[in-house]
Amino acid sequence: MEMRREPVTLAILSGLAVLLFLVVAVLSRIYHSQQQSLAEDWSSRGTADLAAQQYASAVTDFRTSLLYDRDNNSYQLSLAEALLGENRTDEARTYLMNLWERQPENGTVNLELARIAASKGQTESALRYYHNAIYATWPADEDQARKNVRLELINLLLQINYTAQAQSELIALAANLGDDPSAQANVAGLFLRTHDYEQALSEYRLSLKANRRNAVALAGAGKAAFELSQYISAERYLREAVDIRPGDKDSAARLQLTELVLQMDPFRRQMRSAERNRIVVNDFAAAGDRLKTCQVPAANAATVTQKQSLAQQWAKLKPQVTERGLRRNPDMVNTAMELVFNVERSSKGMCGAGTEIDQALLLIAKMHEGL
Repeated sequence: MEMRREPVTLAILSGLAVLLFLVVAVLSRIYHSQQQSLAEDWSSRGTADLAAQQYASAVTDFRTSLLYDRDNNSYQLSLAEALLGENRTDEARTYLMNLWERQPENGTVNLELARIAASKGQTESALRYYHNAIYATWPADEDQARKNVRLELINLLLQINYTAQAQSELIALAANLGDDPSAQANVAGLFLRTHDYEQALSEYRLSLKANRRNAVALAGAGKAAFELSQYISAERYLREAVDIRPGDKDSAARLQLTELVLQMDPFRRQMRSAERNRIVVNDFAAAGDRLKTCQVPAANAATVTQKQSLAQQWAKLKPQVTERGLRRNPDMVNTAMELVFNVERSSKGMCGAGTEIDQALLLIAKMHEGL
């Protein structure tokens, strides 16, 4: 009998063991499901607090969610962002570095590390993380995310006067803009800040194809053309910009100077000789006025001598610089204008900025260097 009982007992014990295992497994699943649910609930609260910029509450929410799901990368990243909102940078960086070691290709992690490094003046680290972010993976709209990161990097480079690097990044960005006139105008403005006026003008022109009435783009195109000494184009863009937005004082002032340059330049193409001679006579007289009003300290002997020499040259040439004299001797046009340019350049060094007429003559001199 006892021998018969043993198999039955073993069978019962085995059944009980299986049953207990199943019960434990079910309870474990229920426990983990509850933990997961609690983690998600606290995370949802944290996301809402983060969106409302309630950073202190968000920190508590995400810390609590991590108690129930401690290895969740998303919760750790959100906690780091909440800590950044609280200006608890060092704590945030610790979480971000842990995430970076596990996910070095994560775009958001690299971007936040770049921002922290930039805020601490750690330029090389910031640039490295920004470049990582540009070529990293992003959860949605990867192309736009990369463009946004590159724009942020460009603004940092401009802020720290890394102009050459900013130009390189801008060229890369411009190549992938597509047909977005707003983005084109924005990039054109950044090219202006790097003094790359050719690229700026090109991007503004692309933007204006879609909207010819964009006053900001017109003003930018006018400024770029002005800096390139393309004054006919500059006048057109600036006039349109001012017509659309009369309160744009910068464009209005630049337009006035542009008009003076065009009026006072005797070397414009397809100009009749009589008009050219009249302009030369007027420019020569303006140079004489500049010498008269240029006050040089008597103690500065070298500058006084320089001014006297220019005044003597001007007085010697004056009888020949008349419309009649220029008709008789057309070569005198170049001679007279060369002296005008010398007077204006020298006077700027001796006496500082002059009138708008003097500024216009300096711009004309720049256009015709080597006359």
